[in-house]
Amino acid sequence: MADDVIDVLIVGGGVVGACAAALLQHAPARGGASLRVVILEPRAPELPAPGDPLDPRVVAISRASERIIAHAGAWSRISGPRLGPYERMRIWHEGAGPRSRGALVFDAADAGEPNLGYIVESRLLQHALLASFTAAGGQIEAAQLHALHITTESVNVETSAGALTARLVVGADGVESAVRKAVGLTADVASYRQTAIVANVATERPHESTAWQRFMRDGTLAFLPLADGTSTIVWSADDARATPLLSASDAELATALDAASAQVLGATRVVSERVLFPLRRLSAHHRVARRVALIGDAAQVIHPLAGQGGNLGLLDAAALVQTILEGQEQREDPGAQRVLRRYERWRKSEALGMATMVDAFDRYLAHGGGPVSLVARRGLGVVNRSTELKRFFIGRALGLTGELPQIARMPSAG
Repeated sequence: MADDVIDVLIVGGGVVGACAAALLQHAPARGGASLRVVILEPRAPELPAPGDPLDPRVVAISRASERIIAHAGAWSRISGPRLGPYERMRIWHEGAGPRSRGALVFDAADAGEPNLGYIVESRLLQHALLASFTAAGGQIEAAQLHALHITTESVNVETSAGALTARLVVGADGVESAVRKAVGLTADVASYRQTAIVANVATERPHESTAWQRFMRDGTLAFLPLADGTSTIVWSADDARATPLLSASDAELATALDAASAQVLGATRVVSERVLFPLRRLSAHHRVARRVALIGDAAQVIHPLAGQGGNLGLLDAAALVQTILEGQEQREDPGAQRVLRRYERWRKSEALGMATMVDAFDRYLAHGGGPVSLVARRGLGVVNRSTELKRFFIGRALGLTGELPQIARMPSAG
């Protein structure tokens, strides 16, 4: 092949795509020369200024994701005053109080951990990963994908800035993935008939470095603790409940929040713009095609109530990179079908398990009635009184269970 052929072209420079690119760019050469990696991303984010207010679009970072980001050379770029660790999670149903025996509490101290994870702005994390990628010699093409033409040995890529040729194209371009559609990969898509309302709020009482979550009959409300003492609310409300809130004033939204949260942190005050998006689930029937792989929201989208969507995507990125690099040791083409199939078998089952668990939480804790829902609600208190069960779920929250990529299991030396 010609020298100008790209080894891995990643379409989409969001958090997941940028992470995969940075991991590849920082990886030592295996089985020959280093891979040439390019990101196709028309709109790179700007680094927030030190005095800028925190953005409500945030991602919860597990311990496994922290390690992945560190191996990508980006953790030091987000460690600072805008990064908010949280030490506890407190989960309860509206039929019980947040500090009652029926509530479920996870505490990092119970697992011998300094915290349960971090809340970080999506734009800050994306910028850090892209900066790490380019600092290591990676290339970003500010262009949009137009078409893909797949041949036996490569993919011919038409973009708004011209033509490119790649051995492997990675679709990291979100739920409406142009890559997925261009190669005819289909997906199961269904609406939750809910709308997520996201905003930053100041609260009367401190958040106690705790993520608070209340299950209600018409949705789920979470308060995620931010580094500046405010909280990001993620209110996944049934559409009938959400509709009047979409046009509500900030004062009216705060009043509704006070009622929905039972003022667990006292009275609230909205201090940011409001972000709204309809909730849906997506599961691609296949994650790979000839010389194409999907990661992140291009492959699966789950309900945000467990805060695991971003972590799933970062695990996708690390798993794909690991399979590519293992193939390099055997001098395999990064776009070889046997390499991509290994990635698909690995991640599809892991993602399906998480999606099934999250859907069960939404169905039986935030909605529904009857004996199964009653058992689920009582189960919060049962888990809270079992040391072994709590350790299991803390392990899930930290992202330290399951078939993990190697870099998710070990701290970075950097």
